Amino acid sequence: MVALLAACTAFQLNASMLSPVLVVIGRELQADEVTVGLSQTAFFTSTALFGLFLPRFSDIVGRRRIMLLMLTVMTGGAVLAALAPNMPVLIAARAIQGVSGAVVAVCLMILRSEIRDARRYGALMGVVTAVNGGIAGIDALAGGFLATHFGFRPVFWVIVVVGAAAALFAFRYIPESRPSHGVRMDWSGTAALTLCILLLQLAVNEMGKGALADWFLTAALIAGGVMTAVLFWTIEKSVAQPLASPALLKQRATWATVLTTVLTMAGVFATVNGLVMSLAQNTQVGFRLEADSASLLLLTPYALLGWLAGPFAGRLASTLGYTTILRTGLLASAGGIVVMAMFGTDNLPILVAGTVFLGLTYAGMANIMLNGLGVVLSPTSNPGFLPGLNSAGFGLGAGLSFAVLPAVQAASQTAETGYELGMLAGGGLTGLAFLMSLLIPKPVGAEVRHSSASPPPHA
Repeated sequence: MVALLAACTAFQLNASMLSPVLVVIGRELQADEVTVGLSQTAFFTSTALFGLFLPRFSDIVGRRRIMLLMLTVMTGGAVLAALAPNMPVLIAARAIQGVSGAVVAVCLMILRSEIRDARRYGALMGVVTAVNGGIAGIDALAGGFLATHFGFRPVFWVIVVVGAAAALFAFRYIPESRPSHGVRMDWSGTAALTLCILLLQLAVNEMGKGALADWFLTAALIAGGVMTAVLFWTIEKSVAQPLASPALLKQRATWATVLTTVLTMAGVFATVNGLVMSLAQNTQVGFRLEADSASLLLLTPYALLGWLAGPFAGRLASTLGYTTILRTGLLASAGGIVVMAMFGTDNLPILVAGTVFLGLTYAGMANIMLNGLGVVLSPTSNPGFLPGLNSAGFGLGAGLSFAVLPAVQAASQTAETGYELGMLAGGGLTGLAFLMSLLIPKPVGAEVRHSSASPPPHA
């Protein structure tokens, strides 16, 4: 558990610790808000691409081995980011750090292979996954403090130290497991699926430019994504050991779970880590807070509540149901974002209260369940594919969030209404995530009323 928590912490710092630092990065590297946002988009796009196949690859070559690879590359990317002289180098460094995108998924797969009791697994899953919403707010607070007083570079050096420590813990304490030893990796299918996701992400990024978007290029990218999706489907029907058989892809356990994850991240992530933090620090129409003060008021209580609620949500999932807690969290999150948009853009206490509420409903409930469902809905014959695809969904959704919501904000006629419209768009996407979650099947085998000892069958 110490090793798994260290790995999740190292990965999470790349997201949450950077949230209050984006404004400082733009100021020090003389870049506008959209360009700084591209560094986040590069990171989360990279996590989506590598998250597609690394969990499945870990089934074949060893989960501990892949964990060490991800942590080592992530730490190297952090070194490059700390030394970055300009935004292009920083964007490249963030893309390198995105190789670690499957860390949480692989951690939960390792945990699932060691813990068979549904109650105990649910509780420990909540402990591990709660870190994915922020390390009790300390990460955001530390990031804001360092950025305010020393600039953005020390933030990356902290990530380097934590990443190196996590790699050492993984080397010494994580047990090796290779449930698909002897299976050949479907690299042709992997290449097609990765290219499909990349083309679609680039199309969304282009659309995020609003009036400056090249719509011919956007259409070409979407067409390319559709063509590579068809190619992937064709490959999976013909290879002996596919990355994902067509039968697996057709199941609601696969596509409904992943789409719910994408929509949830698209709605919530940039709302909290982008719009809310930008509004808090905006000196023209916002609340004129410094990065550390904004982190203390907003991100710290948000992450702390999610961190405290996560283990309880995980424990209750085994009895009340994973999907029940997920849907409750999503519906409440959508409502909370709408309230923030309508009343919090000019009222700091309401903005803070809304963000704290999302810490409970999203970070402490929905995020925990989405991570867990990717594992407990996986078929035993291919345990790494759905966690991998769902991990990619987290990265893709976060990238979409930072591409779409700031674009909605920028398209507004006034800065004041821009924040409101951006948050309303986030609330709408979260509402769509709730509707999609209604199609996710129950994870038979992971809930006490069904089974408390057997591994999950093909759901």
